[in-house]
Amino acid sequence: MVDLAGIVYYPKFWDLAHRFYEESWEYTCGVHYNEILAKHRLGFPLVHSEANFHHPLRYGDIATCKLKVKRIGNTSVTWGFEIFNQKEILCWSSLQTTVCTSMDEITMKVPVPEWMREGLLKIQE
Repeated sequence: MVDLAGIVYYPKFWDLAHRFYEESWEYTCGVHYNEILAKHRLGFPLVHSEANFHHPLRYGDIATCKLKVKRIGNTSVTWGFEIFNQKEILCWSSLQTTVCTSMDEITMKVPVPEWMREGLLKIQE
């Protein structure tokens, strides 16, 4: 995950963020992200992302993430990510918008289900 300078290679932050995102579903909605995709047949492709790099995350650092829901729309969710090192120094922040789609027709937007909306409220800012 690190480059020759010994810091996290910048695209890897999105990978880390996505890992935290996937893990968050059990806490918020009581289901693993796999179930949302396979059982509920819902996908959440990323449609917008912006990021700021605040401080290097170095080889050997322990990354933690604060994940908040910034907005729940009819068919979209905007997420706020903050990744810190073990000294609680903010290294990266990002706003990302995903759209709720049918896994059967990935280009078709569908409303965010009420049960999901209620779960996501646990981490809404």
